[in-house]
Amino acid sequence: MRIVTNSSVETEQLGERIASRLSGGEVLALFGPMGMGKTAFTRGVARGLGVRGEVSSPTFALVHEHAGKIPLYHFDMYRVTSWDDLYSTGFFDYLESDGVLVIEWSENIEGALPETAVRIVVSPGETEDQRIFEIEGLTL
Repeated sequence: MRIVTNSSVETEQLGERIASRLSGGEVLALFGPMGMGKTAFTRGVARGLGVRGEVSSPTFALVHEHAGKIPLYHFDMYRVTSWDDLYSTGFFDYLESDGVLVIEWSENIEGALPETAVRIVVSPGETEDQRIFEIEGLTL
């Protein structure tokens, strides 16, 4: 499925729309270069899951946990370069949870992603604010 957004607001709305299809236990694997709106998308997912409070990229913490109707575990794998790094995040334990995992920089851990992961590739569109979302593994 291909969806085009034209602003960060639309990107957040897309995340919220996707969250409405989730029931817990899903992995949303985000792929794409820096500045594509992956964190804005995650803010929308968080809002759709009933998370209150700020949602920011967990670049230095690697994972942020957010309570909501369904827990959200937001990973940033930008600095993960080895299996040891990945294990140190607790990633595999989170996979066993009933929460929703959203993983930025999934390209860095592609070999560890479950086969059931929803793959979301974000790329630039024709204008500065336009983003193209290619989504596999989930229908809206």
